[in-house]
Amino acid sequence: MKDPSRTPEEKITRLVEIYQLPLLRLCFAYLHDRHLAEDAVQETFLKAYRGMDAFRGEASEKTWLSRIAVNQCRDLKKSGWFRHTDRRVTLDMLPQPADRPSEKDDALTLAVMALPVRLRETVLLYYFQDMTTVEIAQTLRVSQQAVSSRLMRARKRLRAALEGKGEEDGR
Repeated sequence: MKDPSRTPEEKITRLVEIYQLPLLRLCFAYLHDRHLAEDAVQETFLKAYRGMDAFRGEASEKTWLSRIAVNQCRDLKKSGWFRHTDRRVTLDMLPQPADRPSEKDDALTLAVMALPVRLRETVLLYYFQDMTTVEIAQTLRVSQQAVSSRLMRARKRLRAALEGKGEEDGR
């Protein structure tokens, strides 16, 4: 990030090109609303632009931006009007993938979205953002042990949810 040959505008443009879609997915998973997720991502990049000089490079750009995005989503969820709107997620609300997902993928997506926030955010960062447990710990400002514990609990819940669904379908 400390590249004197690039202007701040060039730096933020590069970050947007690389991280916009992954951050949009992350914010959507938090907020369950595409428009709010887009707003959160935009605000993330504005905050990153304003704080670019303060970025010391102690964490990766990905970790830094994800932390800003997670905090932005948390702030939005704390707002009064947010708590009074219906945020249930259906599959047709999710951003469309290039290929139609299988029924198994649909079930997994719904199971992930049904996890408690702390478990869901950890799963999303680990599996969907390809972050390491160290990066997740930095992003969420928790210990690496807490991240590992959350992943273990999330996997257990997902396994139970998916096996339960399979039994209901007669599989």
